[in-house]
Amino acid sequence: MTDARMKIVLVEPEIPHNAGSIGRTCVALDIELILIKPYGFNIDAKTVQRAGTRYWQFVQLTEYDSWQEFIAARAPREDQLYLFEEHGAQSFYEPDYVPDAYLVFGRESTGLPQYVLDAHNECIFNVPMRNDKVKSLNLSNVATAVIYQAMRAYLIA
Repeated sequence: MTDARMKIVLVEPEIPHNAGSIGRTCVALDIELILIKPYGFNIDAKTVQRAGTRYWQFVQLTEYDSWQEFIAARAPREDQLYLFEEHGAQSFYEPDYVPDAYLVFGRESTGLPQYVLDAHNECIFNVPMRNDKVKSLNLSNVATAVIYQAMRAYLIA
């Protein structure tokens, strides 16, 4: 599949409101949302639709049963993958994102699976926080910040 637009990938998301909120942002920016199972919720749940309000029906949604199925089906280039983790070695401000990037986020409770991180350890980024009293940020907030940072050059045009 060739698509020059950025894509958001949620690996095993647990909280329907986060998926719904991220889906709404995807609709606003005309980007695909990719969900990788298993989920911590039913994709048809009212809570996902409520978080996406009336926009969930417009989400360009693709689902995969596993990370391996996603990799086999999409065959992303290494330069297309940007993984986001609390302890990523690089700030999300550093890269020049490619226009067909996959912005990848893990479970709210545990992040990305270790085998995913091990396979792509050169492309792991963090969203910096200045105060160590906050352990982590909400997934939908981080995803929105990342999306806008990644698309900055393309949104200006």
